[in-house]
This record gives sequence, C-alpha cells and structure tokens, in this order.
Amino acid sequence: MNFGGIQKTSLIDYPDRIATVLFTPGCNLRCPYCHNWRLVMNPPDPLLSEKEVLQILEDRKHFIDSVVITGGEPTIHPDLPEFIQTLKEQGYKIKLDSNGLNPEMLKKCIPHLDYIAVDVKTSPKLYPKLGTTNVDELIETIKLLKRNTIDYEFRCTTVPKIVNEETIPKMGEIVKDAKLFAFQQFIPGDTLDPSYNNEKPYTEKQITQLANIMKSYVKEVILRV
Repeated sequence: MNFGGIQKTSLIDYPDRIATVLFTPGCNLRCPYCHNWRLVMNPPDPLLSEKEVLQILEDRKHFIDSVVITGGEPTIHPDLPEFIQTLKEQGYKIKLDSNGLNPEMLKKCIPHLDYIAVDVKTSPKLYPKLGTTNVDELIETIKLLKRNTIDYEFRCTTVPKIVNEETIPKMGEIVKDAKLFAFQQFIPGDTLDPSYNNEKPYTEKQITQLANIMKSYVKEVILRV
C-alpha cells in the first residue's frame, strides 16, 4: 500500500492518544470545500511505500501509541485491510477516517480497527454537490457501525453552503440513536472549488445551534471548533 503523506505526530486526530497520521491518495468524492484536494487530484510522485511507512512507525514507537489512516479516502485501496492487520500485529491502536461509501471494505477492516470516524457531510439530497447521487452505501455503513461493538463517531464539517438548520434533521434521521456525533469547524482557504476559499465560517454560537438540533437524534454531540 502506498501513501501520499505522513504527519509524524498528532495530538488531535485520535481522541486521547498520540498518533502518527497516514494520508492515502485519491478519493471517490469531490467535495468542493476539500483542503486535501491536491492529494486527491494530483498525488505526489513518488508516493511513500508501505515499507517506508512501517520503518518510520518503527522508529517512532517510543513517541506514539496509535496510527490514524485518513485521506483522500482510504477505502478505495484494496490492500487496506491487510495493511491495517499488519499494523495491529505490531501493537498499534488504529483509527480509520472514511466517507462511509464503501461498507463492504469497512466490513473487512473493522475486525482490526479500534476506532472509526465516518463523515456525514450533509443531507442525502445534497450529496450530488459532493460528487455522488447514491447514499445507500453511507446508510449501510451507518447501520453497520451502530450494530457493531467498535468505537466510532459520525462527524460533520460545518460548511455554510452544505450544512444548515434544514439539513441537520435529515442527517439526524439517518444517524438516529448513534452514540456520538461531532461537529467540526470549516476553515476557508485553498479549497478544491475556489469559491469556498473566502466562505465565511459559522460562528461557534451558530455551530452550537446546529448541534442542539442534532441532540434530539443521537446520544451525545460534541463540538470541535
């Protein structure tokens, strides 16, 4: 498995853990507000090999206790389950970030994962703005996680053109009774669609209002703003 980048130390990507973050190239969505669009559209050449990544992790075992695999979208890579299993055998706690559109791949990964974060980006009706017209796979993933024992969260980046008080109830319906939903701040600048570069983010008060709507659908809501 190859990677488009690595962040050797992160204190925020895996809750309560010190992690190394691995970035996979490519994605099956085209979110206009994406900040990692170069990784999606024009991955670096050469990519980091699995051997190189495993050596970096081995060298840093005294500093980290976990690995986060993000993207791009990791689940588009067929060798992801084998790589996760390799990490698990080496003793790491492993978190996966995903857009949830490949539930069959997630089923293969879950036995070796400790935590998974799945994006619920907007209401199903607005997903065409992100590059897909079919959210059945996302809904299947949501059901999969809710009936599984793995630690998980659903999360949403609060992009004003994509998320608002009208979309939250629609999102709430598809994650109903989930244990955790996280709202994240949108940060403008260097986005795939330049029109989002200067989009004014919601204030913390506005995001809190969105969170209050979601509270009637899920067990816990947190803010990362």
